[in-house]
Amino acid sequence: MKDTLFKSDKINGKFKFDEKVAGVFDDMLSRSVPFYSEVQQMVADLAGKYYIEGSKVYDLGCSTGNTIINLCKSIKDKNAPFIGVDSSEPVINRAIEKIEGRGLSNRVDLVCSDILDLDLSDAGIVIMNFTLQFIPPHRRLALLKKIYAGLSKGGAFLLSEKVLENNPETSDLFIEKHYDFKREMGYSELEISKKREALEEVLIPFTMEEEFDLLKEAGFKNCSVFFKWFNFASFLAVKD
Repeated sequence: MKDTLFKSDKINGKFKFDEKVAGVFDDMLSRSVPFYSEVQQMVADLAGKYYIEGSKVYDLGCSTGNTIINLCKSIKDKNAPFIGVDSSEPVINRAIEKIEGRGLSNRVDLVCSDILDLDLSDAGIVIMNFTLQFIPPHRRLALLKKIYAGLSKGGAFLLSEKVLENNPETSDLFIEKHYDFKREMGYSELEISKKREALEEVLIPFTMEEEFDLLKEAGFKNCSVFFKWFNFASFLAVKD
């Protein structure tokens, strides 16, 4: 279904992952996140490379299940347990429909829960695609420490986020390039403006430097960027 949530100039309130968003979320992602499908494929490829046989695969903030479906293709171990977690019941229900429709229910466990309350263990892969940016900043380090502790040695944490630059002028330029992308994808000026207002104080991006500092403080010493497009970046952090 096409995303038209912000076509009206009426007050929409703060952005939340409700039934309306769940119904258009796939279209919203493909038209709002540059190179979304390519990043999905890169994440799946890296997960297949770093997966540890017998370990668990976690997708934190799994939304409608796109990432887990790709992971099921890239990780050949048919006994690998996939665990998708999201706090939005409408979004999880969409994921359940997809997983069941592809006959993957026996491989995937979907959980409606706050990821901050989740206990991770025996993880070979942990993924957060555009999820950490919605976590209150003061709670991000504790979550990353929990992820690091739950990863097996040699396991990988794959993180994709909206990011800022240290130079405010550069940040503004990159944000405007993102708006250009959304215009090319058919979003109107009103839709872009209303979405921006709805996300204020809900989606809080960090700079690249702050992201690296968080990862290192959580325990990760081996950290790299595997994708960057203006104000979007994807990170690979491996537990030594």
